[in-house]
Order: sequence, then C-alpha cells, then structure tokens
Amino acid sequence: MSKSPRKSIVASFGLLSAELDSNESSTEQPSPALAPAPPGRVGAGVIGAAHRAIGDIRAERDRLRAIVESGGGWIQELDPDIIDPSPYPDRLPDDDLHDFERFKRSIEEEGQKIPIQVRRHPSQSDRYQVIYGHRRWRAARELGRAVRAIEVEISDLDLVLAQGIENAGRQDLTWIERALFAARMDDAGIKARHIYAALSIEDAELARMRSVYRAIPSDVIESIGRAPKIGRPRWLELAKTISDTPDALRTVRAILSGARDEHETSNERFQQVLNATKPRPGPRSSTQIPLADASGTQLGAFLVLPKEVRISAEGALGTEFIKFVEEELPGLVERFSRQRNSRNS
Repeated sequence: MSKSPRKSIVASFGLLSAELDSNESSTEQPSPALAPAPPGRVGAGVIGAAHRAIGDIRAERDRLRAIVESGGGWIQELDPDIIDPSPYPDRLPDDDLHDFERFKRSIEEEGQKIPIQVRRHPSQSDRYQVIYGHRRWRAARELGRAVRAIEVEISDLDLVLAQGIENAGRQDLTWIERALFAARMDDAGIKARHIYAALSIEDAELARMRSVYRAIPSDVIESIGRAPKIGRPRWLELAKTISDTPDALRTVRAILSGARDEHETSNERFQQVLNATKPRPGPRSSTQIPLADASGTQLGAFLVLPKEVRISAEGALGTEFIKFVEEELPGLVERFSRQRNSRNS
C-alpha cells in the first residue's frame, strides 16, 4: 500500500472532515468543499509552532477529496472488528438515537461512499484506530460488513492538532465537547500552546475550560451529554457550584445514576443537576410582634417580612380582630395615599 507524503498525512484529515460526519444523518452523499472557517485569534507564531497552516490543510484536503471521489487514493477495506475508536474522541452521543438508525440504513442501501480514516494502533500492530468517521465505522460494524478506509501515519500530537483545526470550522460541536477535547489533550500531556492551536483559542478560554473540566469529572460530563443549548456561562456556573458546595458531586452522580425518562434530553439533565446543586436560600429575616388589647388579652401576632406582612389570630377575639383589619384596609389605603400626596406637594 502506498503511503502519502508527510504534508498529505496531516492534510488528509480534511477528507473525512467533521462536516462529512455531522451532515450525514440521512445520506452518505459527499459534501461540497468546506467554506473557510472564521479566523481564530491564535497568533501565527502558535500555529507555526504547531507546524500547521489552516489554509494549506484545507487546500490539500480538497485535493485528496477529489482523488478519492475519482476512484484513486489509498483506500482499502478493513474488518471493523480490528478497529478501535480514536484515543481523543471529540463528540458526545446525540440525544436522538433514531438519527443514527437512519444513517445506518443509508449505508446499507447506498453503500459507504466516503472512506473513514485510520492509523495503526500504537501498541497493537494488527489493529487500527479511527481518526475520522466513527459513525461510518460503527454502522459498518453493526451491519457486519467491511469498512472502506484510508490509512495514514500520524503521531498523537499531529492527530489532535489536525483534528482540532478541522473542528474549529464545525458549527455543531457544543462548548462542553470542545472543553472535553481540551481535557483529553491535557491528560495526554499535550502542551498548552498546541491546545491553543488545535482549538483556535487563547489562554483565557483554555483557563475557563480547565476550570470546568477540573471541577466536573469527565464521567459526569459524559453522563450529562453534549447539552447543545447549554453554553459556557452555565457550565462555569455549575463548575463553581460544585467546587463551592460540599458533597455536590455525590448529589450529581446520584441524580445521573437514577432512573431516567427515555425522552429526557441532555439539556434537561444539565438543568436537573444545576438545580440540585444550587445553594438553597437561607431563612428570610423577619420580625414578629405580639398583638394584645389594653387589658392584655392576646389577639394573635403580627409577622413582618421584607416584602410581606402576616397577621395570625389567637382565639375568637383574634379572629374578630382580623375581620376588623380586613374592613379597615380600604380606609388605610386612602389615608396612605392622602399622606403621601401631602408630603409630595
């Protein structure tokens, strides 16, 4: 099998880009070339230190896509059972399981038009790891058929850099999925400057991501899910709440391990967790004044709260007093209005 030159190794990630993965929910037709993503705010020096130029990657990706679509390239058919997932997954499962079933049916009926990308397993020479195309690999595995694949030689660092640069142009990745991708790079010992380049972010954004995934363990994030409607501010709020609240993680795990409604979405799971960990408001300050007539007979009590007044009755005389107050209220309102108007005139 022919190997591609080093430049093509990194660029070929684009062939199986996130657009193809995320837009294939109902069909396997190839997508047109991706439009350039908005430029990130990472300086050229960081990208240079990572040895990658986004424009070169996209240009080479388009060239390789054309080769594959014309029938050329380095495509082979592999048994999906000798392939493992990427060591750096960048997606959490979708809420809609029917979406994958539709995708699998399209593969079954129309065949796999876009090959996946794999590399040799670093520690098992007879196995591979998926780089791009996890859904196509999974569909082929469930259908019991070979999967069309391109093999490349690539290091862990090259993998996460190229994968991250491609992900920068994807609109469907949620904030927490990007943060979890950063966490996996952190755990693998990838240097911060390479994480900046991979995700097209600056140090302040990586600091925010770290504050979340260091406070919320990955198993909790994965149990909640991708939560597409939950953005950075609310994840930061949850992280702070968990950090500041004793036993919060135990509460969260109890909620996530309990019985679930099959129609419950990841957004709803996040909200349940956030509501359960929020500190309960403390008791409101109040003043209670005993009520008694001139002879000392108790009528009840007068409770004053910041925005509320309550009168409780004691005995028959207290009940009579409450009725009296009720009758007098309209007159009290009139007196209040007159006095207020006279003060303001």
